Amino acid sequence: RIAERIPLTTLPSLRQTMAFRKFTQEEHVSSQSQVKSSVGRGIRSAILELYPGLEDDLEEILPKKETMELAKCADRINLLLVKKTPLFFQIREGPWFPTLRLVHRYPSSFPTWQTDAGAIKFVLAGANVMCPGFTHDNGNMDLDIPLDAPVIVTAFGKRHAMCVGRVKMTKEDILAKNKDIAVENLHFLNDGLWQLPTID
Repeated sequence: RIAERIPLTTLPSLRQTMAFRKFTQEEHVSSQSQVKSSVGRGIRSAILELYPGLEDDLEEILPKKETMELAKCADRINLLLVKKTPLFFQIREGPWFPTLRLVHRYPSSFPTWQTDAGAIKFVLAGANVMCPGFTHDNGNMDLDIPLDAPVIVTAFGKRHAMCVGRVKMTKEDILAKNKDIAVENLHFLNDGLWQLPTID
């Protein structure tokens, strides 16, 4: 179900995401509140619909008996917390994206595309992911993922995912055009959110 010579596979995007680049609790988290049980049920349902691979683990991740909290942040970002740990984030009332720490715990439960290794240094600097990284011989797009849907991005030869992104071109268009931004990089290894394993 659900960049062009340096090397040719991965020119960095000039437009870089700022969502969590310099994210800190002091500067960007404005409030925290407990999620009502009815709202929590809706969030669980939405997350399970997006990520059916989490079905067997959802109770462990979002236990019904545990209190969920919502941290409201700058730029209309919401963080979903359990035991003060950020597990998912939402931008402008869009879909729920998993944090990388959660992805690393359940790597096979989320839709994933793979780039070549040449993309790594650009993605970890915050650049969006360009088409040639996926169309390279070492890239992989097994899944057809709809526009604006969440996608996890891994790199050839690396065990752990390097970013969580939003699909900006379909697999078909990426293969046909092989240029421009394929995935908007929202959250990457060692960004501000990664450096906040808990929010007090």
